[in-house]
Amino acid sequence: MMLPDKKFTDFIEQNGLFERDGTVLAAVSGGMDSVLMVHLLKSSGYNFAIAHCNFQLRGTEANADQEFCRQLAHQNNVPFHAINFDTEQYASDKKISIQMAARDLRYAWFEQIKQQHNYTAIALAHHQNDAIETILLNLVRGTGIAGLHGILPKNGSLARPLLFLNRDEIQKLIAENNYQYVEDSSNASVKYARNKLRHEVIPKLQELNPSLESTFENNLKHFRDLETLLEVRLAELKKELFVYEGDDIILKLDAIKALNPQQLLLFKLLQEFGFNETAIDDLISVLNKHSGKVFEATNFKLILDRDKLIITPKNKVIYEAISIDAADHSINYGNYKLTVLHDDTPLIIKDNPLAVSVDADKLVYPLNVRGWQQSDSFCPLGMKTHKKLSDYFIGQKIPLHQKSEIPLLINGNDEIIWIGGYRLDDRYKVSKNTKKVTIFELYKVK
Repeated sequence: MMLPDKKFTDFIEQNGLFERDGTVLAAVSGGMDSVLMVHLLKSSGYNFAIAHCNFQLRGTEANADQEFCRQLAHQNNVPFHAINFDTEQYASDKKISIQMAARDLRYAWFEQIKQQHNYTAIALAHHQNDAIETILLNLVRGTGIAGLHGILPKNGSLARPLLFLNRDEIQKLIAENNYQYVEDSSNASVKYARNKLRHEVIPKLQELNPSLESTFENNLKHFRDLETLLEVRLAELKKELFVYEGDDIILKLDAIKALNPQQLLLFKLLQEFGFNETAIDDLISVLNKHSGKVFEATNFKLILDRDKLIITPKNKVIYEAISIDAADHSINYGNYKLTVLHDDTPLIIKDNPLAVSVDADKLVYPLNVRGWQQSDSFCPLGMKTHKKLSDYFIGQKIPLHQKSEIPLLINGNDEIIWIGGYRLDDRYKVSKNTKKVTIFELYKVK
């Protein structure tokens, strides 16, 4: 049977998941969902590599899954990446569940592989039924409005090109094309919350509504639109209400009192600073009463000061900018040591996120190392357009209080060369015209 290549490519293009001129990193477990994704990527003409995680939780079965995925990559003549995790030890060390540990480990590794090999996106094989399960889990756990959008087709570098299919459609395509796949025995267990929903709750809901997937798909669109509307409103409010004074953010109390709906908007405005809904309820209850009242989150304090609310870091860390001359071999900045090495060959550093090689002829000395500023922007490696550094940090999920600690390498023309440990500016990459490079490497010293 023919695969739905057009629906697949249309969904990718309509949602801006990834371009044809790059290489996608496909996360493959060996199950039917990810196997179908591999065949669709292949038949639709996309360049891709396969990444497989062995969480070492199912003994020989897990090893067999890894070998299956290796063979699948070989059959499709694509690169293969695999890793073994001590998931139980990680979960024990972090005091989190096995499922959460597996999630943390795999997403961090996928992003690492993506950056090392310059893959354009990470393709995950979630489908419509996964989205339903996620919404129901979020409703049960109480994750708020954001939890209602389910699984987004695109979230940063994560892309989900199978969200146009449901589980029955995937099973039918697998069977009719006689594709081989592996079955994870743990999927049948109901000890995990998601499996309990899948096997016990959703079948009951389908008895009430046989078209559950399409109904939820329509609901998802409405929820996503509502969330977008809220995000637009919040962006407007931040521009209106947030006044930046050094590391502090000032909000006028009159403007806070005028918010409608007050609790929701104030919570969303302050959520990124670590304040939960209980703290917001307590804050609202004293807006007219207690000047000088202080509310504390992990890294920030809220201070009621007469006619204003002050958001301030608990532990302010301000590092002075450091100058680098052409003859310097190393400098110290905050918790880092930065070494400088000049090389007469166009060497490219790929496997170390704390090191980077740049086109030496594009450097204008003296260089500087400093922390980020509100107006900073750069051209991320692989892109030709500017991106605000604050938006990049949000996409990387870097906590607000950590942003100022990240060293930025600044050229003498005031352009960002490198976000230390994260991303090179595309304008300074090593190219075919590069004659010599300068290599910068960061070391944590504290």
